Amino acid sequence: MCQMAASTSDTSWLQNSTLLIHMLKNWTGFEDLEEYVSYMLNPLWILVLPMLLYHIYCLIFLVNCFTTFVLYVYKKKHNISGGIYDPLWQKPKQWIGYFVDTLGKIWHGYEVIGMENLPKGPGIIVYYHGAFVLDYIFLVARLYVQKGRFLRSVVHHGMYLPVFTGVKLILDVVGCTLGTKANCVEMLKKGYLLGIAPGGLREGNFSDEYYNLVWGSGTGFSQVALDAKVPIIPMFTQNLREAYRTVGKTWLLKCLYERIKFLVLPLYGGFPVKLRTYIGEPIPYDPNLSAKELAEKAKIAIESLRDKYQKRPGNILRALSERFDKHHKNN
Repeated sequence: MCQMAASTSDTSWLQNSTLLIHMLKNWTGFEDLEEYVSYMLNPLWILVLPMLLYHIYCLIFLVNCFTTFVLYVYKKKHNISGGIYDPLWQKPKQWIGYFVDTLGKIWHGYEVIGMENLPKGPGIIVYYHGAFVLDYIFLVARLYVQKGRFLRSVVHHGMYLPVFTGVKLILDVVGCTLGTKANCVEMLKKGYLLGIAPGGLREGNFSDEYYNLVWGSGTGFSQVALDAKVPIIPMFTQNLREAYRTVGKTWLLKCLYERIKFLVLPLYGGFPVKLRTYIGEPIPYDPNLSAKELAEKAKIAIESLRDKYQKRPGNILRALSERFDKHHKNN
């Protein structure tokens, strides 16, 4: 009797399982396990998760690729062979500058306070590196549109890896350069303003809404300033961390970054918060200062701007409400 009951139970379970599998096949459209595995291991599907995590960077990369293509067509059409200093590049620079500046005005009500603190000659603008350096990009555009000044920008060496060859032209046209000491000194000797974020990707990845500066022990930018005998101009942007924030700030990823020096954490955001860039008074060239002492002075100057104008911890809703403020305030 018990054996009959067990047999009936097994048969019932088998029928239910068969029915469930049949329903799943009809729902998914897969006829066998091999097809399902093949579908799941399709390379395009493997890329879905990274693309979702890095969708903002993917979008930026695609926009840069498209812009590079347009610039390449422009270069061929006008037979430009003189590099980025050729006068024929002036018009594309203006187009890009006006577009980016207008985007900053519309989406973030972008303002620059203290533009008069920028020297007429060369100097190094030292700034806090947010999760995304949107503020600095807006400053580059604003400076070119309003003052006609071409700001050179130090970018991470990873941007010049072969995988990013497709965007090299746009990087060159907008003034990006590798941050070698010789390269930076050369730019300054030519009379350019040079933008450097000493915290770099480390600060971009692992700082947070408290806006703590995450600098290493290096003093490269201050040594460049001493060698070129130029001032350092501190810069800080209010609400920068409320526009975009990083996720995944774990000790493991921090250790990984310290080993490979090229790690970008996923972003979320794009919030239309109020962005105000504050440019502080220049720190003049002083031959009596060491590179370490000068770097410390620059750090203190940025922290002073932060403490004066940024409420901490940052708050996204508050930053959104500040879009309705007509004038900047000493917070």
